[in-house]
Amino acid sequence: MEKFLLKSLFVISLSAAPFILKRKNLLLYLVVFFSKCVLSTSLDSYFIKKGKISYPVRPLPKIFDTNILYDLMFFPLLSVVWVRWSYQSKPLELVIKSLIFTVPLAFGQYILEKKTKLFNWKSWTIFHTFLCCNITLFTVRGLVGLLKQVLPENQLTEVNIKKNNRSNLPEMIKINTATQPLKIKTRI
Repeated sequence: MEKFLLKSLFVISLSAAPFILKRKNLLLYLVVFFSKCVLSTSLDSYFIKKGKISYPVRPLPKIFDTNILYDLMFFPLLSVVWVRWSYQSKPLELVIKSLIFTVPLAFGQYILEKKTKLFNWKSWTIFHTFLCCNITLFTVRGLVGLLKQVLPENQLTEVNIKKNNRSNLPEMIKINTATQPLKIKTRI
């Protein structure tokens, strides 16, 4: 059953990724996705080394101690959905929207911990899961808020690359092959 659940999570996450990571705000979504990957994997590794949680059934068990499918795919995609949904929200709305995501997630993990061997909680409870999910969601949302303050709105949410327009490329990589022939130096 555990292998079926992991395969199902992989298929669902992989099939949802193109719809979640849309091109319109791709830069913002990739920042959220990869920062969430780093944050959740780091926290998970820390708690595994402390002995609070373990993953008996996980992908690539000889290489990774964490459940990389959850830490590097499902939870980051869920965070992108949450940031998309809460991008223009006020603080009270952020808390409510966070609860809508984290309460079912914590209860789902509690049920899976009791019924499957996907993970074991040693000195861990449903409240720890709830708290960690909220901390990581708000940390990533804080990063997005910081980026909104530092970068102009159009630079953060839009990537405008026109086809065949070389003026958008940085000066360092512009190459005019008609006037600058390729010179190859060889030593014999």
